[in-house]
Amino acid sequence: MESRSSVKNRASTSTSTSTSKEYDIVIVGAGPVGLLLSTCLARWGYKIKHIDNRAEPTKTGRADGIQPRSLDLLRNMGLKPAIMAHNPAKVYEVAFWDPVPSRSGIHRTGTWASCPSFIDARYPFTTLLHQGFIEQVFIGDLAKNGVSIQRPWTIKGFKTDEKTSSDYPVQVELEHVDGQEKETVRAKYLFSGEGARSLVRDQLKIGIKHKDPIAHVWAVMDGVVRTNFPDIKMKCTIHSEHGSIMVIPREDDLVRLYIQIASSTDKDWNPRKTASEEEVQNSARRILQPYDIEWERIEWYSVYPIGQGIADRYTLDQRVFLGGDACHTHSPKAGQGMNTAFLDALNLAWKIHHVEAGFAERSLLQSYESERKLVAENLLNFDAKYAALFSERPPAAKDVAAATERGASQAAEKEDENQFIKTFKESCEFTSGYGVAYSANSLNWSSSHPARSSVINPSGNKNRTGRVLINSNVTRVVDANVVHLEQEIPLNGSFRIYVFAGKPASSGQALKDFALHLGKKSSFFTSYLRSDIDSVSYHERHNPHSHFFTFCTIFASKRSDIEISRDVPEVLARYRDHVYADDIWDHTVPDAKAAAHAKMGLDEDKGGVIVVRPDGYVGLVASLVEGSETVHALNEYFSAFCTKILVDPRAQL
Repeated sequence: MESRSSVKNRASTSTSTSTSKEYDIVIVGAGPVGLLLSTCLARWGYKIKHIDNRAEPTKTGRADGIQPRSLDLLRNMGLKPAIMAHNPAKVYEVAFWDPVPSRSGIHRTGTWASCPSFIDARYPFTTLLHQGFIEQVFIGDLAKNGVSIQRPWTIKGFKTDEKTSSDYPVQVELEHVDGQEKETVRAKYLFSGEGARSLVRDQLKIGIKHKDPIAHVWAVMDGVVRTNFPDIKMKCTIHSEHGSIMVIPREDDLVRLYIQIASSTDKDWNPRKTASEEEVQNSARRILQPYDIEWERIEWYSVYPIGQGIADRYTLDQRVFLGGDACHTHSPKAGQGMNTAFLDALNLAWKIHHVEAGFAERSLLQSYESERKLVAENLLNFDAKYAALFSERPPAAKDVAAATERGASQAAEKEDENQFIKTFKESCEFTSGYGVAYSANSLNWSSSHPARSSVINPSGNKNRTGRVLINSNVTRVVDANVVHLEQEIPLNGSFRIYVFAGKPASSGQALKDFALHLGKKSSFFTSYLRSDIDSVSYHERHNPHSHFFTFCTIFASKRSDIEISRDVPEVLARYRDHVYADDIWDHTVPDAKAAAHAKMGLDEDKGGVIVVRPDGYVGLVASLVEGSETVHALNEYFSAFCTKILVDPRAQL
């Protein structure tokens, strides 16, 4: 069986002759962004030098919130069980507490779902766990693939010179933090996950634009408390005449309190203002009145300024990249730092892989900055509204109730809807992670894409390119297990081709034609077959033909009516573990006979084909039709960024 690394090594002959000082990538920083990038590339067989300037992983503090979309990703990577083994706190609802009118103290003005049902998330909650535990999960996975973090080492400088070495153009100078050891290595890529103080960004002379002139100084305290405050196990935003607090429950009876201690709107604004633990505790006591709070122990305490900033560039040459806090900083209120970092890393990882494995043109790497920078800009714009909403204007009880009611019922947005309700709707989708939307480019089809086939974007299609695939439940034919379709293909670096085959009586010929033209010479499929295809294990579920494509076939039929040997063409039947019956009822489409087809907006008789990028975002949707046109549409799509010329199947008739 061909190893995970062989697909990369086939197209990267220099790897086989590299010395111990030559790496595919040097990753600086072992926080969330660096660890996820390293984990993906290590699994796909890349040679990695990964350093961190800390002597050990995070012991206390830092990020702690995993949003629903990020939990989807961790599950897709097979890491969710290790995360949940730490018994993290789960936030299903957010509680709002505000001053009691006409007298002192606070009272609960309402609650709302952390991830309302209209988002249709698999995990409608925020998972709260100390970042150190999350880091250890990644570090453990890296060890399985032969990668360890070199500590405590730091980067001292670098230079890129394609003329000196086209194979390893980036020279990186590394040093132990005690200055006693130095090392010079060469790499194909350099990635900065160093955080807000990035030497790489500074050496590239990439500036930071501050999006919001208002800055804040925050105190954050993790501890075990005794209190009669009834919502201490909930995420809370608390406003009182004495100030504001955000309460975040954590694992092992820990509670995190965020307390704003200074703002640039203050008359005596000082960005270096600080406060002692005792001062912050006393402030919390005043804000929580009439409730009492005492600390059994404090695990971590810090005071730090927060400003909204974004790097002007994420890369200058598609060799040296920035990610995570090295290119965007914002307030902790929305809990987006680690989650945004995860998606930075994921976006870059699969693109590097496809370029180095010979599937995609190097120009594909330009889309890392364009896609992720826009997300960060949207995050910062959202964060400014979110901060103003929850820190500056306590919501009235009637607004909370209205937002909850409107969100749950998916009421149409009206012109007279107040800003609070609008922001609530926006924030729920954004904070869950499902609001991430990539703009049109070669990966995300639009009417300006080079792929012009008439079968693209069929009428009724509900999937939006650049957004995650809509969730659906189906029955796996081989074992009758009800499964989450979007999770069936793991994060393996492959494009995911979902063939919604409709009803065999209506679409049988179209499915046969799709398989026939898939196998034609110079189709997107046959152009990138495995070199060891004749010796692939019988048990290979996901990539028996190509490392770049995994196929799922979904029939709008009951499982008992599907016979793989009869209904599925041979090339698709090889993915026998990825043949499904669309026979599970779904409350979002209660009248549909084939709920997955209906949720996708595809004809239940004729079906359609959905191309999903390796990171789970929809690239293209096409009709499944008789003849060669469906494969032609996919050839057009992949031709926009892949390395080989894909022949129009109609020319081979």
